[in-house]
Amino acid sequence: MVLHIQHCFLCVVYAALGRRGAPDAIIERTNAMTTILVTGATGDTGRPTVKELLKKGLKVRALARREDARSQELASLGAEIVYGDITSLRDMRLAFDGVDRAYFCYPIADGLVEAAVIFAQVAREQGVEHIVNLSHKQSRPDARSKVTQNHWLSEQVFKWSGIPTTNLRITFFAEWLLYISTFIQRGRYVMPFNKDGRFAPLAAADTAKIIANILEKPEGHGGQAYQLHGPKEYSHEELAAEVGRVLGVDLPFEQLTVSAFLELAGLEDDTVLRRHFEAAELDQQEGLLAGLDDIGTKIIGGPLMTVEAFVNANRARFVREAQTSVDRN
Repeated sequence: MVLHIQHCFLCVVYAALGRRGAPDAIIERTNAMTTILVTGATGDTGRPTVKELLKKGLKVRALARREDARSQELASLGAEIVYGDITSLRDMRLAFDGVDRAYFCYPIADGLVEAAVIFAQVAREQGVEHIVNLSHKQSRPDARSKVTQNHWLSEQVFKWSGIPTTNLRITFFAEWLLYISTFIQRGRYVMPFNKDGRFAPLAAADTAKIIANILEKPEGHGGQAYQLHGPKEYSHEELAAEVGRVLGVDLPFEQLTVSAFLELAGLEDDTVLRRHFEAAELDQQEGLLAGLDDIGTKIIGGPLMTVEAFVNANRARFVREAQTSVDRN
């Protein structure tokens, strides 16, 4: 009897929706009623995640620390912007009001576990259906890096909360190339890691598609820890050569000590980064960042961005302004 009533109800709904294509229209209506909270909304993964979710017709609440051009852009696209501190219980209760699903992202900094506890507590209070948590590929209880160990602890916090959670254990992002783009402009490919360390760079844009697809349709993803990589694995030396090939320049790999690298980047006082990079160097020697997978392509239903495509998409960041002007003339 119940099944018959449900079937008749669906028939009425399908008839009312007419030629629009009933299943698609129902998904659109469901998405329009679903609110997703995105933390780190102006960051490398948060910003494209907001955009992907909006494309799917989902309501997006974007948490940012302060108003700037990035948050203003997201607002212009239709996101609801809230400003606050992810380590503030008060701010997070306000941000979570009416939220159905959420993305948790935290920078390489102190305070990760506290932020995860607050996030999980408020999510429970709100009755959140699903969380996507950005973690490290080498996440483990005996991690050398305190940052990476804290990612593992945060995974446990979300597990204890009872909220279905998907942990995305990411290798190095392709955005590492953007972090050193000013050096690449000057013909230097500098890294604080050994030339033989291997990883498959994953673009933040692809990570965002994975996040958005899981948050749109979380069924089957709860309780999973996905190790995610880009489409092709390189050593740091091989990656330098590939970037140079795409740009048409000689770009030899150059390793600096962690301290020298941070000083060159103007981050010499960041002790958290220093300790994390030193630990990441050893992790790479043990192959903990290496590997490939087909998880991402299955979730997004298409190929991942290659290094060549990434460099070409961001070519202006890698080429000096004077050279760019010459190329245009």
